[in-house]
Amino acid sequence: MTLLDSYKSQVEHIQESPKFNPDEAGNRVPVPFPGYSVITPPAGEDAENAALYNNLHSIQQRLLQEIADGAIVALPPDSFHVTVADLIWNSAFRDASAQNPEFEGQLRERMKDGFSACKPLAGGPPIRWIVLGLMLMTRAVGVCLAPTDENSYKQILEFRRSIYQNPDLIALGIEQQYHFTAHITLAYFGDTGPHLDRARLCALMSELNEQWLDTPQELRVHRAELRKFEDMTSYVREPDWPVFEF
Repeated sequence: MTLLDSYKSQVEHIQESPKFNPDEAGNRVPVPFPGYSVITPPAGEDAENAALYNNLHSIQQRLLQEIADGAIVALPPDSFHVTVADLIWNSAFRDASAQNPEFEGQLRERMKDGFSACKPLAGGPPIRWIVLGLMLMTRAVGVCLAPTDENSYKQILEFRRSIYQNPDLIALGIEQQYHFTAHITLAYFGDTGPHLDRARLCALMSELNEQWLDTPQELRVHRAELRKFEDMTSYVREPDWPVFEF
């Protein structure tokens, strides 16, 4: 996923993200896209991984500087995170909330019970994931991560399994829809018309990857939190919402 040949193949299929639309002034603004996810603490609240997130912000700025204006919509750097488990979003979330006014409260309560059941996964060796390089997705650019050891993979896998195989959550309509590809999204695609220099984008991403060969960057996964989002730029929680400390 981080090789130049992969970029050259994937770049032919990139599309404008529907999660951002141009306003009257032509600026891309987030479209309402509500839901819940289990994520690592957003960069603005994760001092333990500050060095990594500062580095990713620098990478994001390089992309913005060198790729045609309007082609890439940057996410707020304070919002950078890893999604550990997608739960429910957009139309499915709206429908569930409309059909069941207690849906959000029930989801939070059942997630709290589910996290409590994961206690055997807590207190083990540190969970560490290393940045492999930039990845080109159909509608976004991010960096992909790989576990540094077997434990770091197994802990996350077991944690996800405990969520998606929880009968109480399944009863609420929560189901696994994606395999786990650990990544941090940096930006979404805006205008992907002819002014976007696709060859330059591929070359730049490959060039930026070289820095991680000499100075590997790690993410320490120390905490997973239930967060709500209204769009793709902000992830919030209340103090009493469930968290899991690895």
